[in-house]
Amino acid sequence: MSHRFGQRGKSPASVRWLPHLLLVMAAGLPASPWAQAVPAPATPAAPQASQPSPQSTTLNSTPAIAPTVAGALALPASRPTPGGLALLALGASADRPVAHYAGLPVLVIGKTSGWTAVVGITLDAKPGDTVLQVRRGSTAAVPVPLRIGPHRYPEQRLTVAPGHVDLSADNLARHQLERERQALVINSFSALAPTTLLMQAPVAGPRSSSFGLRRIFNGQPRQPHSGMDIAAAKGVPVSAPLAGRVVDVGDYFFNGNTVWIDHGAGLLSMMCHLSATQVQVGDWLAAGDVLGTVGATGRVTGPHLHWSVSLNRAMVDPALFLAAEPVR
Repeated sequence: MSHRFGQRGKSPASVRWLPHLLLVMAAGLPASPWAQAVPAPATPAAPQASQPSPQSTTLNSTPAIAPTVAGALALPASRPTPGGLALLALGASADRPVAHYAGLPVLVIGKTSGWTAVVGITLDAKPGDTVLQVRRGSTAAVPVPLRIGPHRYPEQRLTVAPGHVDLSADNLARHQLERERQALVINSFSALAPTTLLMQAPVAGPRSSSFGLRRIFNGQPRQPHSGMDIAAAKGVPVSAPLAGRVVDVGDYFFNGNTVWIDHGAGLLSMMCHLSATQVQVGDWLAAGDVLGTVGATGRVTGPHLHWSVSLNRAMVDPALFLAAEPVR
């Protein structure tokens, strides 16, 4: 088999699995309690897939606040729920505050007149009260309250032949190696924060499967769908949703041909199932630059684009970053 990673060689043994990392969440393996996260960096700084299902809507959900533009600062929609994100105002200060949530560095955007922490919340987070730790300069960190509300995602129950769900020993071993590599990728936290957080869809087309959908195969729950599926024909160009640097180009068992982009300060995008890629690790892409073409590589049955967004190592709903997206 052929793999094209940003770097070759063994990953450190200390790396532990992240929740919501691969498309396996929506597909091939039973739900499992992976370790919460790779240790935080010292510097500030996932079945045989079925055909895409019709778009689903969320139920009994905490409402989101639509994307906003304040002066030159463009922010995503706020939905502080599992799989969503929270926007926490940190006030004015001469220097950018340093924020951590669950021990992980958090993106802080703004200017001296007002800073905002943009906090990704994992799909398995429990609703309730928690805190963000914020430090300014050399002062001690202070807690900023964060309340996580409920959000119910839809479920889909399917009965399929066992061979379409269970992995062979060889494929399982390959997947175990690949998810360690992707754990390193998702651990990226570059110092430079993006200047805008409003994204454009990587490809035009109807949504064929929405974020958070949980499929249950033969009575066995799979992890929730960790991205947005967009229906498009094979060969249609796929573009960068936001400016950033390519940090991984790989051929993975579940995800097929995949490109990861680091947008800065813990915000990353993953585009997968590509028929071809035309970028290399280290390339800088402007928003709208073409990185590959739609395909059906990996564990899928038809061409489409899967797009995931990771924020402080939490897979969050990409729709929250789209200016023209209806907010649910």
